Amino acid sequence: MDGEVTVREAVVDVLRAHGMTTVFGNPGSTELPMFRDFPADFRYVLGLQESVVVGMADGYAQATGGPAAVNLHSAAGVGHAMGALFTAYRNRTPLVVLSGQQARSLLAGEPYLFSAQAAELPRPYVKWSAEPLRAEDVPAAVARACHVALAPPRGPVLVSVPADDWDRHASPVPHRVVSGAGRGDPELLAVVGEALATARRPVFVVGSEVDRDGAFADVVALAEAHRAAVWAAPMSHRCAFPESHPLFAGFLPPVRERIVELLTGHDVVLSLGAPVFTYHVAGSGPHLPPSASLYLLTEDPGTAAWAPLGTAVVTGVRHAVRALLDHPPRGPRATPPPRDLPPREAPGAVITQSYLVQTLADVRPPNCVIVEEAPGTRPVMTERLPNDRPESFYTCASGALGHGLPAAVGVALARPRDRVVAVVGDGSAMYAVQALWSAAELGLPLAVVVVNNRGYATVENFARRFGVEKPPGTRLGGLDFAGLARAQGCAGVVVERPEDLAPALRAAFAAERPHLVEVVVA
Repeated sequence: MDGEVTVREAVVDVLRAHGMTTVFGNPGSTELPMFRDFPADFRYVLGLQESVVVGMADGYAQATGGPAAVNLHSAAGVGHAMGALFTAYRNRTPLVVLSGQQARSLLAGEPYLFSAQAAELPRPYVKWSAEPLRAEDVPAAVARACHVALAPPRGPVLVSVPADDWDRHASPVPHRVVSGAGRGDPELLAVVGEALATARRPVFVVGSEVDRDGAFADVVALAEAHRAAVWAAPMSHRCAFPESHPLFAGFLPPVRERIVELLTGHDVVLSLGAPVFTYHVAGSGPHLPPSASLYLLTEDPGTAAWAPLGTAVVTGVRHAVRALLDHPPRGPRATPPPRDLPPREAPGAVITQSYLVQTLADVRPPNCVIVEEAPGTRPVMTERLPNDRPESFYTCASGALGHGLPAAVGVALARPRDRVVAVVGDGSAMYAVQALWSAAELGLPLAVVVVNNRGYATVENFARRFGVEKPPGTRLGGLDFAGLARAQGCAGVVVERPEDLAPALRAAFAAERPHLVEVVVA
């Protein structure tokens, strides 16, 4: 009929209108009709396992600030990707997943490689999922998925498409513009501004929404105007404040009693783009010091609803912070004391975690972007590897391993002018080591630092909280990360002596192709 196109052509137009001309995937039989006459202006980025695919797309979308398209196989592929989808959901990353489904003509039975409840399988870790009832409804469902993925709070969505839908006819979907982050209630923001202006000793807690919403410089200006100490929220996965700034106080731990202790003495706590609070161990007692009042600014109505106390404003963080700049302090305030930092470590006979991180800070280039998944090294990084720029640090918000290495590939693909450095633990690296192949195929100038302590050190440390001195299954041995890198087309070297560390890192940072440095630490 006049005005009709194929489902495939209509979906391609929807993706193109949203800037999603890069498709991350690992194709299976049920997706092949999607790629007939694959458009010349699109590129397909191949990952060797579905969790790697989603991790690369996650890093790419975070680094570009826009959505990313993902192609997954039916039940088996989506199942492989679920851990990475969980991380993307926690990272608030806008991913549009198109998953294959067996042909509609076969779905009356139980055909090979079908998904029995395709829309239910990824829940609850997608914002929306659907398998349209008719082939002609697929383009409109994909368009809806794009808008849902981009609506605050952002996140992944999934549309399951039967294999025989792609060649059916459908009507084109007109491109629409849907508004982004909302502006908070001006009267309630004025209440927050008044509380901040009259506070005796305010303190800020900043989270990942600050970086996502482009509010980094505005938060610095607000903190300086109020001489407020600034803490990073527990488990925050992006840099929301310059960590070398005199007002930066450090990183709040995910422990209720410890947070209360660290915030004691402050009368107003302003949380900017962060949940209050993310805990990792059970606790008791108050969530804040008794004398403190909490004000929470977030784009996420769910976060605002479950916050245990305080006044919450659902708003875009950048808009809210700019409104608060109209409420300067009413009286003088003392400058918060400087943050205590450890002294420099001299080289010894072996490489310690501290010496590794210190050296990395010394030799990294000025345009360095860190992608981290080294849980045992992260506490040292918070002390010795400060990040001072927006969009300069990415890590995993979910705690699920396997994100860091593929995410670094995605960030490097999106940011070719920056030097992307993946810092991953030995245990973490093995969850998605296939990402090195994609980095080599793409020819990315990615530096990978594998911290090899021959075990799941974080699990061993955490076990002591439960009175478990020697947990089983935490020791790793016989892994040759440099060899794994070389086998997949990357350069790979092993460093065991402190005097060799800085030269090896500099060589990795200068390389034009993926370069892995395996650092054996004590």
